[in-house]
Amino acid sequence: MPLFGGDEAPIVVEGRALPSYIKDHRQRLRERFLAGGPDAMPDYELLELVLFRAIPRRDVKPLARLLLERFGDFNRVLAAGPGRLSEVPGVGNAVIVELKIVEAAAQRMARSCVMGRDVISGWDAVLDYCHTAMAHRETEQFRVLYLDRKNVLIADEQQAQGTVDHVPVYPREVVKRALELNASALILVHNHPSGDPTPSEADIQMTHQIQSAAHTLGIVLHDHLIIGKSSALSFRSEGNL
Repeated sequence: MPLFGGDEAPIVVEGRALPSYIKDHRQRLRERFLAGGPDAMPDYELLELVLFRAIPRRDVKPLARLLLERFGDFNRVLAAGPGRLSEVPGVGNAVIVELKIVEAAAQRMARSCVMGRDVISGWDAVLDYCHTAMAHRETEQFRVLYLDRKNVLIADEQQAQGTVDHVPVYPREVVKRALELNASALILVHNHPSGDPTPSEADIQMTHQIQSAAHTLGIVLHDHLIIGKSSALSFRSEGNL
């Protein structure tokens, strides 16, 4: 017996039943996903599964391929802003909502692995979370991880959103927020949409400004992570802190 759709009524489109090949295709994809998981599917098929809910009465394969052509890969489709997504023919509010739900779920799952835990002993989880949340964004984002005396993550906050190659950061605001949260340590994180995590001179100067302001108030700057598409750079590991 099929896992999906064995007894469902025909889907009707403009007075006509949905062609059986589309219905069968959807059923096969769902069964293959359950049997083999996401690793058994290319990006366009995984994206089709997401689009099924948003567009229940149409073949979504052309739209899935169009989205991948526009943004590059599955992750970048999910991370694309609503404005950019809406520029793609065939993408309406329903599609945008489904994509953003999947993105939010992925970020929340990754975040649950680091919140309330010692981030220094769980460094791989921190990197995974930051990569999930930021690696595929089209604009720069700057966020701060605030830690208590035991290096337990007590807050993760976005401080600024920028352009494709710049994000405004105000050291005073970063340190002020640390005092409000009674944080004892910080980890700075921002992404490079270009994919290259190499720090710019401005990145280095900004980091040292925050380090100096934090040190004055007895707050430790553990690290500054720059997230690229497939890798991350640690200021501490590179000797920049």
